[in-house]
Amino acid sequence: MKILIIHAGGTISMARTPDGFAPRKGVLEAELERLRSSGQIQSEVDIFALDPLIDSAYCSPVDWNRMTGVILDHHADYDAFIVTHGTDTLAYSAAALCFALEGLAKPIILTGSMLPLTEAGSDGGRNLKDSLSMVGSLPHGVWVQFAGRLLSGTRVWKTHSSSMEAFSANPSGMPPHRRGPQLVRHVYKTPALAILPFAPGVSMDLFAYAMGMCDGLVLRCYGSGTAPDTPSLRAALAKAQERGMPVVAVSQCAEGGIALGRYASDQLLLEHGVIDGRDMTVEAAYAKLALALSMESSDDRDALLKQCICGEFT
Repeated sequence: MKILIIHAGGTISMARTPDGFAPRKGVLEAELERLRSSGQIQSEVDIFALDPLIDSAYCSPVDWNRMTGVILDHHADYDAFIVTHGTDTLAYSAAALCFALEGLAKPIILTGSMLPLTEAGSDGGRNLKDSLSMVGSLPHGVWVQFAGRLLSGTRVWKTHSSSMEAFSANPSGMPPHRRGPQLVRHVYKTPALAILPFAPGVSMDLFAYAMGMCDGLVLRCYGSGTAPDTPSLRAALAKAQERGMPVVAVSQCAEGGIALGRYASDQLLLEHGVIDGRDMTVEAAYAKLALALSMESSDDRDALLKQCICGEFT
């Protein structure tokens, strides 16, 4: 079994600095050597460290392309891949890799830690060891291994800012794998995207500006998909529709999703071509929208957004 660890950065490889924790080279390599020397891993394992390492707060579609590029270049050389990543944007990257790697023929696990390997009591060693022991037996697709749990890469979200058990995921009837006859890496461009939630009395000027300037928008609706039916929101949605800007609606609730058309207050969304995101996480919706807007054909873009391609919604 040959495994390639793509070291993207994140808390797992950080060390203390005068300004707080920051990525440091050599930390992950030292832990891997410790696990190897103690006989806790038997596989042949190599590390490919991104340069520079990413503090996940700065992660962007450019970094998604960096990760998928490494996987494309080494897809034939390894049996499985592990990506070490910061937890704050790990769920975005997991979904992004799943959407981008059509025809992936290997398993990928994303993992990280809530406490650096350089600190006493770190969860990084366990998460890394669990990932190494499990990745070879998984079906093709993109997974998240964290705190002893294996989670779907398109259904996962971060639920806690400090607990070691920081992630959860909704169940899915499909594996986190975009099927295809051969590996095709879809490259993310850098469209202007926004995520906007409704709130009681929120200013609609921001929505109007976003729908006039952005390339795409994830709209976080109340509950099962309700929104305030006001003249200003109608005007903003009409502007987005006129520009051909895709708007994907998801729920502010962590579970249950939306079902546009259930309430009368949903109708303005349907009337203006808003796409029902069903029970997608906001992270999956954002990554999927970013990929759709990287496609040349608007017909292909719309088809991608409306169909379930790797278990991102039920």
